[in-house]
Amino acid sequence: MIIYDFAIVGAGIAGASLSAELAGDAKVVVLEGEDQPGYHATGRSAAFWEECYGGPEIVPLTLASGPYLREHGFLTNRGALYIGREEDRAQLDEFERRFSGTGASFERLDQAGLEARLPGLKPAWRDAIWEPACADINVSALHAHYLKLGKARGVDLEVRARLVSATRSDGQWDLRTAVGGHIKAKTLVNAAGAWADGVAEMAGARPIGITPLRRTVVQIRTNPAPPDTLPLVLDINGDFYFKPEAGRLWLSPHDETPSDPCDAAPEELDVALALDRFTNVCNWHIEAVEHRWAGLRSFASDRLPIYGYDPQCPGFAWFAGQGGYGIQTSPAAARLAAQLFLGQERDEMTRSIDAVRYSPQRFV
Repeated sequence: MIIYDFAIVGAGIAGASLSAELAGDAKVVVLEGEDQPGYHATGRSAAFWEECYGGPEIVPLTLASGPYLREHGFLTNRGALYIGREEDRAQLDEFERRFSGTGASFERLDQAGLEARLPGLKPAWRDAIWEPACADINVSALHAHYLKLGKARGVDLEVRARLVSATRSDGQWDLRTAVGGHIKAKTLVNAAGAWADGVAEMAGARPIGITPLRRTVVQIRTNPAPPDTLPLVLDINGDFYFKPEAGRLWLSPHDETPSDPCDAAPEELDVALALDRFTNVCNWHIEAVEHRWAGLRSFASDRLPIYGYDPQCPGFAWFAGQGGYGIQTSPAAARLAAQLFLGQERDEMTRSIDAVRYSPQRFV
């Protein structure tokens, strides 16, 4: 029987990217419970790379990932607008203060500058912050890239392989899957997204308290149709965002509803909230809701990701809690975690990232 160096639970963007980074120096297997990788959060992303998304503590991971994503052709420039009304001026001021000095690029716009970038805007919206570097991410291509790279480096991918037991003895994990699979590995890596705390409990590690939060997106047809050049538009108070997609608009009420780990589905109330909030922003007529979906974004209590070995459970490592920014940070996050797990030196991509900030040690 093969004894793997690393068994990774989950083949979404987290497991796919990490396995590809580890595989150059280790024997790796990835266990995916679904019929195909990326079925849950990865396959339901709103698909943008935005420098300030997730807060100042996430900016280093996002900026470090940018060159890799651009060089491999996964980004298409779009730009982003954080918009506000007269009563939101303090929130926009606070945004500028929080992200000043992080390396993120942004500028303040007046009402004329805002209206030039967002046609049909209702007059109550008067102020904005413009982020020129924001881009669309080709999520499916990025995910496929890491799966292909991992396969080329010798990663074994097991689908329909939901983990049902994990026991450790003599420095090795004995792992069993729902279809009767039996795998041995030296290190078990928890990249299970919304299921991360359950995997930890199964392995005898203390759950960190990762909470899955449901996020809803609807695709709407509008009159006029959104221009292809429309930026990503986000409410400074976090009540909505929208962006164009192939002549339609992807719209979210920016909901964060606690959920059990599941195959998430949109709730009618959240769809209605999204539509109502949009009608308060633009004069465009909503002709139809063509599609709706939901995904689970998983957060630790401090809303920062968790990368590193568990300090209390030997041979157990975390690569989880990446919220809604796991895709846009995946190159740097996976490279950093692989270096931590393999005991390697940092490289140009990860040298400026403070790994202690994301360590599971902070929960002990």
